Amino acid sequence: MNTLLDLSDRLYLDVADFAHATPHWFQWVAEVWTELGLLLFGALFLAGWWRSREGSSRAMALALLAPVATAFGYVVSEALKSLFDEERPCRAVTGAPASLITCPPHGDWSFPSNHSAIAGAAAIALALSWRGIVWLTVPMALLMAFSRVFVGVHYPHDVTVGLLLGGLVAFLVMRVGERPVRSLVETARSSRSSAVVWCAGRGPRTRASVHAPAPSERPSRARHGAY
Repeated sequence: MNTLLDLSDRLYLDVADFAHATPHWFQWVAEVWTELGLLLFGALFLAGWWRSREGSSRAMALALLAPVATAFGYVVSEALKSLFDEERPCRAVTGAPASLITCPPHGDWSFPSNHSAIAGAAAIALALSWRGIVWLTVPMALLMAFSRVFVGVHYPHDVTVGLLLGGLVAFLVMRVGERPVRSLVETARSSRSSAVVWCAGRGPRTRASVHAPAPSERPSRARHGAY
Protein backbone atom coordinates (compact mmCIF):
# COMPACT_ATOMS: atom_id res chain seq x y z
CA MET A 1 0.00 0.00 0.00
CA ASN A 2 2.78 2.42 0.94
CA THR A 3 4.52 1.62 -2.33
CA LEU A 4 1.42 2.62 -4.29
CA LEU A 5 1.12 5.83 -2.31
CA ASP A 6 4.79 6.63 -2.92
CA LEU A 7 4.24 6.04 -6.63
CA SER A 8 1.24 8.36 -6.53
CA ASP A 9 3.38 11.02 -4.83
CA ARG A 10 6.02 10.75 -7.53
CA LEU A 11 3.44 10.93 -10.29
CA TYR A 12 1.89 13.96 -8.64
CA LEU A 13 5.27 15.71 -8.55
CA ASP A 14 5.90 14.85 -12.19
CA VAL A 15 2.53 16.26 -13.27
CA ALA A 16 2.98 19.35 -11.08
CA ASP A 17 6.40 20.05 -12.60
CA PHE A 18 4.96 19.53 -16.08
CA ALA A 19 2.08 21.92 -15.30
CA HIS A 20 4.45 24.69 -14.27
CA ALA A 21 6.49 24.17 -17.44
CA THR A 22 3.48 24.72 -19.73
CA PRO A 23 2.58 28.15 -21.19
CA HIS A 24 0.38 30.42 -19.11
CA TRP A 25 -2.47 30.18 -21.60
CA PHE A 26 -2.46 26.39 -21.25
CA GLN A 27 -2.52 26.65 -17.47
CA TRP A 28 -5.46 29.05 -17.77
CA VAL A 29 -7.36 26.59 -19.97
CA ALA A 30 -6.74 23.83 -17.42
CA GLU A 31 -7.94 26.03 -14.58
CA VAL A 32 -11.13 26.91 -16.44
CA TRP A 33 -11.79 23.33 -17.49
CA THR A 34 -11.28 21.87 -14.01
CA GLU A 35 -13.94 24.19 -12.55
CA LEU A 36 -16.39 24.66 -15.42
CA GLY A 37 -15.96 21.47 -17.46
CA LEU A 38 -18.74 19.79 -15.49
CA LEU A 39 -21.17 22.33 -16.95
CA LEU A 40 -20.63 20.74 -20.35
CA PHE A 41 -21.88 17.45 -18.95
CA GLY A 42 -24.96 19.33 -17.76
CA ALA A 43 -25.51 20.68 -21.27
CA LEU A 44 -25.27 17.13 -22.63
CA PHE A 45 -27.89 15.99 -20.12
CA LEU A 46 -30.27 18.64 -21.47
CA ALA A 47 -29.49 17.73 -25.06
CA GLY A 48 -30.07 14.06 -24.28
CA TRP A 49 -33.45 14.80 -22.71
CA TRP A 50 -34.51 16.96 -25.65
CA ARG A 51 -33.58 14.39 -28.30
CA SER A 52 -35.41 11.67 -26.35
CA ARG A 53 -38.75 13.48 -26.29
CA GLU A 54 -39.63 11.84 -29.60
CA GLY A 55 -37.88 8.59 -28.75
CA SER A 56 -39.07 5.45 -27.05
CA SER A 57 -40.10 5.35 -23.39
CA ARG A 58 -36.89 3.50 -22.63
CA ALA A 59 -34.79 6.21 -24.31
CA MET A 60 -36.54 8.93 -22.30
CA ALA A 61 -36.19 6.93 -19.09
CA LEU A 62 -32.44 6.59 -19.59
CA ALA A 63 -32.12 10.28 -20.47
CA LEU A 64 -33.90 11.23 -17.25
CA LEU A 65 -31.88 8.77 -15.21
CA ALA A 66 -28.51 10.06 -16.45
CA PRO A 67 -28.30 13.15 -14.19
CA VAL A 68 -29.82 11.18 -11.29
CA ALA A 69 -27.17 8.48 -11.64
CA THR A 70 -24.49 11.17 -11.73
CA ALA A 71 -25.85 12.69 -8.53
CA PHE A 72 -25.67 9.28 -6.86
CA GLY A 73 -22.05 9.00 -7.97
CA TYR A 74 -21.28 12.28 -6.22
CA VAL A 75 -23.13 11.29 -3.03
CA VAL A 76 -21.29 7.98 -2.74
CA SER A 77 -17.98 9.73 -3.39
CA GLU A 78 -18.69 12.34 -0.74
CA ALA A 79 -19.69 9.65 1.77
CA LEU A 80 -16.48 7.75 1.10
CA LYS A 81 -14.45 10.94 1.44
CA SER A 82 -15.74 11.38 4.98
CA LEU A 83 -14.13 8.06 5.92
CA PHE A 84 -10.62 8.99 4.75
CA ASP A 85 -8.85 12.00 6.21
CA GLU A 86 -6.34 12.34 3.39
CA GLU A 87 -4.72 15.76 3.21
CA ARG A 88 -4.50 17.51 -0.15
CA PRO A 89 -1.20 17.00 -1.99
CA CYS A 90 -0.77 20.75 -2.43
CA ARG A 91 -0.36 20.87 1.33
CA ALA A 92 1.12 17.46 2.14
CA VAL A 93 3.73 16.66 -0.53
CA THR A 94 7.16 17.97 0.41
CA GLY A 95 8.91 19.91 -2.32
CA ALA A 96 5.83 20.21 -4.54
CA PRO A 97 5.42 23.46 -6.47
CA ALA A 98 2.48 25.69 -5.61
CA SER A 99 -0.86 24.51 -6.98
CA LEU A 100 -2.23 26.44 -9.93
CA ILE A 101 -5.49 27.06 -8.09
CA THR A 102 -6.05 27.80 -4.42
CA CYS A 103 -5.41 24.74 -2.29
CA PRO A 104 -8.65 23.69 -0.56
CA PRO A 105 -8.72 24.30 3.20
CA HIS A 106 -7.81 21.69 5.80
CA GLY A 107 -10.76 19.37 6.30
CA ASP A 108 -11.70 19.35 2.62
CA TRP A 109 -10.14 15.94 2.15
CA SER A 110 -8.54 14.66 -1.01
CA PHE A 111 -9.67 11.02 -1.42
CA PRO A 112 -11.55 10.33 -3.61
CA SER A 113 -11.93 13.18 -6.09
CA ASN A 114 -15.54 14.36 -6.26
CA HIS A 115 -14.95 16.07 -9.60
CA SER A 116 -13.64 12.81 -11.05
CA ALA A 117 -16.52 10.82 -9.57
CA ILE A 118 -19.04 13.19 -11.13
CA ALA A 119 -17.22 13.10 -14.46
CA GLY A 120 -16.96 9.30 -14.45
CA ALA A 121 -20.62 8.90 -13.53
CA ALA A 122 -21.75 11.40 -16.17
CA ALA A 123 -19.61 9.75 -18.85
CA ILE A 124 -21.11 6.29 -18.24
CA ALA A 125 -24.66 7.53 -17.72
CA LEU A 126 -24.61 9.51 -20.95
CA ALA A 127 -23.01 6.61 -22.83
CA LEU A 128 -25.84 4.32 -21.71
CA SER A 129 -28.55 6.82 -22.63
CA TRP A 130 -27.10 8.22 -25.86
CA ARG A 131 -25.69 5.75 -28.32
CA GLY A 132 -22.31 6.69 -29.75
CA ILE A 133 -21.57 9.57 -27.40
CA VAL A 134 -19.13 7.49 -25.35
CA TRP A 135 -16.36 8.70 -27.69
CA LEU A 136 -16.98 12.21 -26.36
CA THR A 137 -17.89 11.64 -22.72
CA VAL A 138 -15.06 9.28 -21.77
CA PRO A 139 -12.29 11.63 -23.03
CA MET A 140 -14.06 14.48 -21.25
CA ALA A 141 -14.06 12.52 -17.99
CA LEU A 142 -10.39 11.58 -18.37
CA LEU A 143 -9.45 15.21 -19.03
CA MET A 144 -11.43 16.30 -15.99
CA ALA A 145 -9.63 13.77 -13.80
CA PHE A 146 -6.20 14.71 -15.17
CA SER A 147 -6.93 18.41 -14.71
CA ARG A 148 -7.45 17.88 -10.97
CA VAL A 149 -3.90 16.56 -10.70
CA PHE A 150 -2.60 19.15 -13.17
CA VAL A 151 -3.84 22.10 -11.10
CA GLY A 152 -2.36 20.49 -7.99
CA VAL A 153 -5.32 19.61 -5.77
CA HIS A 154 -5.48 15.80 -6.10
CA TYR A 155 -3.23 12.78 -6.19
CA PRO A 156 -3.42 10.43 -9.20
CA HIS A 157 -4.98 7.71 -7.02
CA ASP A 158 -7.70 10.16 -5.92
CA VAL A 159 -8.88 10.75 -9.47
CA THR A 160 -8.49 7.12 -10.55
CA VAL A 161 -10.72 5.86 -7.75
CA GLY A 162 -13.12 8.74 -8.33
CA LEU A 163 -13.55 7.86 -12.00
CA LEU A 164 -14.07 4.15 -11.33
CA LEU A 165 -16.39 4.74 -8.39
CA GLY A 166 -18.58 7.24 -10.22
CA GLY A 167 -18.78 5.07 -13.32
CA LEU A 168 -19.74 1.97 -11.33
CA VAL A 169 -22.41 3.75 -9.31
CA ALA A 170 -23.90 5.31 -12.44
CA PHE A 171 -23.99 1.95 -14.23
CA LEU A 172 -25.84 0.32 -11.32
CA VAL A 173 -28.33 3.18 -10.96
CA MET A 174 -29.08 3.18 -14.68
CA ARG A 175 -29.69 -0.57 -14.72
CA VAL A 176 -31.79 -0.70 -11.56
CA GLY A 177 -33.81 2.42 -12.32
CA GLU A 178 -34.56 1.82 -16.00
CA ARG A 179 -37.76 -0.23 -15.60
CA PRO A 180 -39.54 1.89 -12.95
CA VAL A 181 -38.64 5.17 -14.65
CA ARG A 182 -39.81 3.80 -18.00
CA SER A 183 -43.20 3.05 -16.42
CA LEU A 184 -43.35 6.62 -15.12
CA VAL A 185 -42.54 7.96 -18.59
CA GLU A 186 -45.31 5.89 -20.15
CA THR A 187 -47.75 7.18 -17.53
CA ALA A 188 -46.62 10.77 -18.10
CA ARG A 189 -47.01 10.47 -21.86
CA SER A 190 -50.63 9.43 -21.43
CA SER A 191 -51.36 12.30 -19.02
CA ARG A 192 -54.05 14.88 -19.72
CA SER A 193 -51.66 17.64 -18.68
CA SER A 194 -49.99 19.19 -21.70
CA ALA A 195 -47.07 20.35 -19.55
CA VAL A 196 -46.39 16.82 -18.32
CA VAL A 197 -46.64 15.43 -21.84
CA TRP A 198 -44.30 18.13 -23.12
CA CYS A 199 -41.69 17.26 -20.51
CA ALA A 200 -41.93 13.52 -21.10
CA GLY A 201 -42.28 13.86 -24.86
CA ARG A 202 -44.98 12.36 -27.03
CA GLY A 203 -42.90 9.46 -28.24
CA PRO A 204 -42.44 8.03 -31.74
CA ARG A 205 -45.98 6.63 -32.15
CA THR A 206 -47.67 9.96 -31.60
CA ARG A 207 -45.27 11.64 -33.94
CA ALA A 208 -46.04 9.08 -36.66
CA SER A 209 -49.77 9.50 -36.20
CA VAL A 210 -49.48 13.25 -36.71
CA HIS A 211 -48.12 12.74 -40.21
CA ALA A 212 -50.50 9.93 -41.10
CA PRO A 213 -53.51 11.04 -43.21
CA ALA A 214 -56.88 11.06 -41.50
CA PRO A 215 -59.34 8.34 -42.61
CA SER A 216 -61.49 10.94 -44.39
CA GLU A 217 -58.45 12.11 -46.36
CA ARG A 218 -57.57 8.67 -47.72
CA PRO A 219 -58.86 8.17 -51.28
CA SER A 220 -61.37 5.37 -51.58
CA ARG A 221 -61.04 2.80 -54.32
CA ALA A 222 -64.56 3.51 -55.42
CA ARG A 223 -63.79 7.22 -55.83
CA HIS A 224 -61.15 6.37 -58.41
CA GLY A 225 -63.29 3.79 -60.16
CA ALA A 226 -61.32 0.80 -58.92
CA TYR A 227 -63.27 -2.36 -58.21
